[in-house]
Amino acid sequence: MRAAGTACGAAARGVAWWFNSVLGGQDYQRYVAHLHRAHPGCEIPSEREYWRARHADADRNPTNRCC
Repeated sequence: MRAAGTACGAAARGVAWWFNSVLGGQDYQRYVAHLHRAHPGCEIPSEREYWRARHADADRNPTNRCC
């Protein structure tokens, strides 16, 4: 019974990870890591600023969207 609970928990974590990846949950953290690596000393935008700029860019360039 314990093995089944462990397997269900692992499956739930996997599904949550997948949804988080698809919806862009780690995008800001990856962007900040990129700025640290490629542009040291560059000002890091807040997460709010990052998402505002990203959505504004998506509105200006709708070719990358499905809808």
